[in-house]
Amino acid sequence: MNAQHAHFKAHLAEEAATLALGASLARALAPGLTIYLHGDLGAGKTALTRALLHAAGHVGTVKSPTYTLSEPYQVQLDGRAVAVIHFDLYRMGSAEEFLDAGFREDFNGDNICIVEWPEKAEGVLPPADIDLYLTVAGVGRDVELQASTALGTSCLQRLKFAAQL
Repeated sequence: MNAQHAHFKAHLAEEAATLALGASLARALAPGLTIYLHGDLGAGKTALTRALLHAAGHVGTVKSPTYTLSEPYQVQLDGRAVAVIHFDLYRMGSAEEFLDAGFREDFNGDNICIVEWPEKAEGVLPPADIDLYLTVAGVGRDVELQASTALGTSCLQRLKFAAQL
């Protein structure tokens, strides 16, 4: 990470490293955070989110919201109940569908919103605090996190992750 901690880049050599990053992110979360996940199909966006949710305390299945578009989960952060809402906008036909579904109301100071395929709601989706990019690199992944707000920067400052397991 750089001196401002607003940027993080690593190579994840195997799936275990992707899962470990998700767990590390869970420990750095804060209410109100919005994270956009960027990457091709199969890049590991849902696997990372699943690991994050389990590390944050969700017990049970974490399914991809590919058909439902969103799945809410309740977790505890510092003794406070917080909703983490996982969005997968891949099958959305237009940005207006995002508004029609009432999803914009989920982006507030209390919920944590994790959005796969944010470009599908470009123009109506609230801005991200952190953009997370996953790229397939051989059998592993390259990951880059970029904070664009004070809340995102604060999260990345708390992130403690060693890519080499």
